[in-house]
Amino acid sequence: MTERIAFVTGASTGIGFETARALRSAGFIVYAGARRVEKMHPLKAQGITVMHLDVTIEDSMASAVALVEAAHGHIDVLVNNAGYGSYGALEEVPLAEGRRQFEVNVIGLARMTQLVIPRMRDAGSGRIINVSSIGGKIYEPLGAWYHGTKFAVEGMSDSLRLELKPHGIDVVLIEPAGTDTEWGTIAGEGLLSASSRGPYKGQAHVMAAALASTSGQLISTPPRVVAKAIVRASTAKRPKTRYPVGRGAWSVLALRRVLPDRVFDAVLWNSYKRFTG
Repeated sequence: MTERIAFVTGASTGIGFETARALRSAGFIVYAGARRVEKMHPLKAQGITVMHLDVTIEDSMASAVALVEAAHGHIDVLVNNAGYGSYGALEEVPLAEGRRQFEVNVIGLARMTQLVIPRMRDAGSGRIINVSSIGGKIYEPLGAWYHGTKFAVEGMSDSLRLELKPHGIDVVLIEPAGTDTEWGTIAGEGLLSASSRGPYKGQAHVMAAALASTSGQLISTPPRVVAKAIVRASTAKRPKTRYPVGRGAWSVLALRRVLPDRVFDAVLWNSYKRFTG
């Protein structure tokens, strides 16, 4: 049987870490990349190759992909998971931070995809799995930069799916709800740093509490659940175009589809206020 090669970005913690493990258990040869290489040491015990990867640096991305392709001749599955959440009032978040948010969440994803497409196209097969979020379909106050990136990932992926279909390459979106990782805590800290003292401080404290609630709480989804969905997307003969996953994902997306904007606004805000009650 031909060896199946998977490359996972943002693999130092959370979804990326668990995805690397799950793909290895499913029989893939797995390469895991992230900036914090020391956090990936446990993956080595499972036979996963870890490497430094910064999706904001061209040489880092190009050399990582070249290394894998030189070793195996191809990459079958690219999991674009690297990303973070930058929150704060649009008025108060510096443009440099807004640009960095797009650089990591969108441009890095796009560049990694560019790098793997030629070999996939030559082979007439391949799978690009982009970790988006239900945040690519809904929105939150003080989340303009973050949600802007996830809406961009959704649109980019949908366009790319049609673009690459004639070449045998599948493009899949993973849309997690709140996941029990460090993501929410870090996003909340950034939010308070940007907007906890100015005209948006009331909203900032509500939203920071809501974001923090995704870390270590029963209402959150363990990252291994998202990883299982990524394995299904990686191994299915005909994968779905998108996989909403996690507690509340389907219900939130259903509400977004049926409720008028202002009604959804009220439902969203009232649901977040309960975290400060």
